Amino acid sequence: MILKNFIVFEGIDGSGTSTQIKRLVESNPELFYPTAEPTKNETGLFLRKILSGDIKVDEKTNAYLFAADRCEHIFGAGGVSDILKTGKKVVSDRYFFSSMAYQSVSCGKELPRLLNSIFPLPEYLFYFQINPEISLARVNARASANNEKKEIYEKIEIQKKIAALYEEVISEYEHMENAKTATEEKMKIIRVDASKSMDEVTAFIKEKLA
Repeated sequence: MILKNFIVFEGIDGSGTSTQIKRLVESNPELFYPTAEPTKNETGLFLRKILSGDIKVDEKTNAYLFAADRCEHIFGAGGVSDILKTGKKVVSDRYFFSSMAYQSVSCGKELPRLLNSIFPLPEYLFYFQINPEISLARVNARASANNEKKEIYEKIEIQKKIAALYEEVISEYEHMENAKTATEEKMKIIRVDASKSMDEVTAFIKEKLA
């Protein structure tokens, strides 16, 4: 199943997804509605404490929590499904592809795939590709400038593993979508060169959504 007018931005930390969503929404706030995972629901707020390192849980627990938060994000009251009914296009910073990359690093691929098998595909998936060393340098600069605490995944060795898993996941979905017949609904997967300037990336995204 594909959710029409649901757009997802994916990529490792520091790839620029949040910045580009902000720019897209600002270009037409009447049309685009921003959202993100973890959400601002109670489950999402708890997850953010885990990501910051304030609370420690088993990685399998982490995978279950992300799936629960995602269920509310998509199907809960005021969630993506409800917002789409208003005629807006929903742009999400991360979706289940993130779980299949991030959680697979520490708890294996099977559980994240199982937990996320129920969720519909977005109409558009923008995958922000970037060298982990470049993206992590951005994260470090931002954390230093804003006196922010880095998250538990924001380490170069982890980011490299996540980038490799992302590539595996995105490639798998590309093959799946390409194998569909002309009459079947297809998710549009668009790779973004996230090493380019913000303006270049913004122009590219707008062109693909036009």
